[in-house]
Amino acid sequence: MAAKPTLSNIINAKIYDLLDLELIKEYKRKLDINGVLTLPNFLKNKALKELIIEAELAASEAFFTNSTHNVYLTPVDTRLPPDHVFNKQLVSSKGCICMDQIPSNSKLKKLYNYSGFKNFVAKIVGEKKLYPYEDPLSSINVHYAGEGQELNWHFDNSEFAITLLLQSPLEGGKFEYIKNFRNAEKNEMNFDGVAELLNGSVKPETLIMEPGTLVLFRGRNSIHRVTPSIGEQGRILVVLAYNSQPGIALSESARKTFYGRLN
Repeated sequence: MAAKPTLSNIINAKIYDLLDLELIKEYKRKLDINGVLTLPNFLKNKALKELIIEAELAASEAFFTNSTHNVYLTPVDTRLPPDHVFNKQLVSSKGCICMDQIPSNSKLKKLYNYSGFKNFVAKIVGEKKLYPYEDPLSSINVHYAGEGQELNWHFDNSEFAITLLLQSPLEGGKFEYIKNFRNAEKNEMNFDGVAELLNGSVKPETLIMEPGTLVLFRGRNSIHRVTPSIGEQGRILVVLAYNSQPGIALSESARKTFYGRLN
């Protein structure tokens, strides 16, 4: 019988002490300054290999989408010209499996539900407490990007994102971003800057990360994308999604769009 997963065989605890308040304070400072925090080798090698195998076994169940969207992830505004940057449609394509498709004994669920991990992340992102999604699909997603698939330029609707990179493609699959590229709180959308980025006049930064890296990213005001994967080996990324309030579910329209189902 396989041993139940524990945090000691998931996280590199010698590098990352989830209770070290000074370390957490330093991580929060880095996130606040840079808008992104990368924690390389967060996963132990054995746990990483197990999660890759688990993800590959589930890949045939993934829901694949080719969707169009603007960088603001909002509907078209008919008051603006069709060629306005706000209405410019970009294509994103990926596969996804949801929380209910992940085995109950998965190390992903062990990590996601562990209070010590939630408290660790909450302190870094400046939240009092983190809660799972109310719906059965949205709390943990595994994303697959095969040959030519990409996540195009966009701003997030959420304040922060937490991801684990499991596997990089042979080429491509680069995470590119520009921090503080708009101010959503003041409704400053930076149309001119976004237009320059889309036509190649502005060069983004590239975030270097290896498999096993935990990434905390503030994408609400930082535009970002993942470039197309190249080669037979695809990119596999885990999204660990929390809310700052209990009882929140992803909308039915969003679940239908992203997952192809409601439950």
